[in-house]
Amino acid sequence: MARDAIEKDVIKAFLGEDTEFNGHLNFEGTVRIDGVFEGDILTNDNLIVGEKARIKAELKVGTIMIQGRVEGNIIASRKVQITSKGQIVGNISAPALQIEDGAVVEGQITMVKRDEAKVRPLIRKAVNESVESSAAVEK
Repeated sequence: MARDAIEKDVIKAFLGEDTEFNGHLNFEGTVRIDGVFEGDILTNDNLIVGEKARIKAELKVGTIMIQGRVEGNIIASRKVQITSKGQIVGNISAPALQIEDGAVVEGQITMVKRDEAKVRPLIRKAVNESVESSAAVEK
């Protein structure tokens, strides 16, 4: 989804600059966060992280546009878009990724097919650990 399409979508909830929220956020539609959020975010739809936003969370989203700072892992079933002022400290897993000049990403990026993005991270972790254990035994 293009930047204009996300920004023009009807925003169903908005956490402003002076907002601080801790917990679990689960929603449908488009939500914009400009404040401080800590916890977990789960949606199949759109999340906009505004320029002033500071998020520490594990995120599982459909599409995310990051203009602020996100600390935590992101699993997107459709797309991750990081604008020139966006910052991510954490791993990204998505079928599509757009990074503008000036953006900061500290972490690993995994490009997956759309269906693979729906796999829970704990399942992937268990599979990776069993493969690593098998490799260590063979040596």
